[in-house]
Amino acid sequence: MMQMLKYLGIGIALLLIGVLGYGGKGYWDARSDAEDLRARADKAIAQGRGGDSLGAAHRAILLAVEDPNFSTHPGVDFSTPGAGLTTVTQSAAKRLAFEEFHPGIGKIRQTGYALGLESRLSKEQILALWLETLEMGKGPNGWMVGFHSASSALYGRPPAELTEAEFIRLVAVLIAPASYDLVRSDAKLDERVARIQRLAAGACAPAGFSDVWLEGCRQSTP
Repeated sequence: MMQMLKYLGIGIALLLIGVLGYGGKGYWDARSDAEDLRARADKAIAQGRGGDSLGAAHRAILLAVEDPNFSTHPGVDFSTPGAGLTTVTQSAAKRLAFEEFHPGIGKIRQTGYALGLESRLSKEQILALWLETLEMGKGPNGWMVGFHSASSALYGRPPAELTEAEFIRLVAVLIAPASYDLVRSDAKLDERVARIQRLAAGACAPAGFSDVWLEGCRQSTP
């Protein structure tokens, strides 16, 4: 029995070393990539495709839904209601650090990469990279990538010029881009939009840390 426990302890120790090593690799990879990513982000910002270009009210809605504590967390967030398991920084890392992301063990390197991004880039640069790489679902001319690109493809206007309802429709698809239809009528999308509208109006709040679907903002039935 003692020998079995010994081997078990060794196995757990090796597993922890492997996890830390894989996460550490992500961290240092991000720091190595930082110069190129910083230039890419600054270019997007200069071209009017950063977070500030959304307009203050629209930006606030987007972050309230996608990453409520984005401005202050270090790349990960394990407590803010509605945050879920993936911050904006981790979401950006998923597309910047992987040719093909696989859940599970990939989350370890993704998180390390996110922490590395936060150590070398500003919040505005990270937000610009995230907006530029977002999967936005199917549009009138095929699959869309990039928040600003989707706004132009669907509405012919940049995000800052959209109505609140139009902007929220773009935000609503981010949780599962392939599950919604931005081009045609979609009752599931309408329901998601309604929840976000109630959140933006201050009429509800996420039910807890994992409430990324905004169950706390579901319309109550009389």
